[in-house]
Amino acid sequence: MEKLSGDGSAAIQLENLSKNFGDYHAVSNLSLEVKGGEIFGFLGLNGAGKSTTIKMMLSLLRPSSGSIYMLGNKVDSGAHKLWEQVGYLEEATYYPGLTVMENLDIARRLQMISDRQSVTRVIQKLGLEVHKNKKAKNLSLGNKQRLALAKAMIHNPKILILDEPINGLDPAGVVEIRSMLLELSRSFGVTVFISSHQLEELSKLVDRIGIIQEGRLIQEIKMAHLEQSLQKHLVLNGHNKSAMERILNEHGYLFEKTKDGRLLLSEDSAIEKPERLAELLVRSGQPPTQLNIVTEDLEGYFLRMIQNTRRIQK
Repeated sequence: MEKLSGDGSAAIQLENLSKNFGDYHAVSNLSLEVKGGEIFGFLGLNGAGKSTTIKMMLSLLRPSSGSIYMLGNKVDSGAHKLWEQVGYLEEATYYPGLTVMENLDIARRLQMISDRQSVTRVIQKLGLEVHKNKKAKNLSLGNKQRLALAKAMIHNPKILILDEPINGLDPAGVVEIRSMLLELSRSFGVTVFISSHQLEELSKLVDRIGIIQEGRLIQEIKMAHLEQSLQKHLVLNGHNKSAMERILNEHGYLFEKTKDGRLLLSEDSAIEKPERLAELLVRSGQPPTQLNIVTEDLEGYFLRMIQNTRRIQK
């Protein structure tokens, strides 16, 4: 596969994109930019506008207003040549009565690829060799997803748009797909726009995330900078929690109780110097049975951003 240009120029641009269904605003003034070779994670709750946005990117829905550009070309019903450079997986579609090989050969011909070996190569890349002569309807859910990915990738696209690409895959399959997408991005400059509910897995893959809520982009952040934005808490437990609470109060520590009765401290003084708190409790005759720092994960950050937006809107 030929390495694409990695000059950092925009591969995908959404400019003030909106989609209305009558009085319902599914997407409102959405603007974002994805650079060439970047893996961009698109996050949102069900009904937030993710699928509507992706359908507009694929020219399956016409925007009410705004523009979409991919590889410098405006996306519209007449941009036929563009799809030679874009692969997409919106849902696992296939001909159930045909084999994996037959399904992919149809995809090859639809993409007007003359090289018949492209089918063999993509089967090997997606780990479908042992299933190549099976009918699609007899595949497991995970292998149906692999087949859909193979169809999206058979023409070596410069952009991959993937909606829930690891749905149904077992842990080993998830790792394989992650490694493959990272290689496509890092080694060949392929731009990947990916929507997924599996936030923990997404955090290991993407360069940057965008969070959409009620059709609006509420947050964009690089994964390299996310660590600085994640909340940290010191979690405390012991045999006599009422005594520990008294000690904390006497020494000016603020805390809150979790549902299971543990104590949660969020101040920098506790998080940055946990050993001082441990020493204080031991000297006071209340040695902790648990004292550790817990860092928010991507899912916690995502939910906190959603909740903050809802509070502001109220």
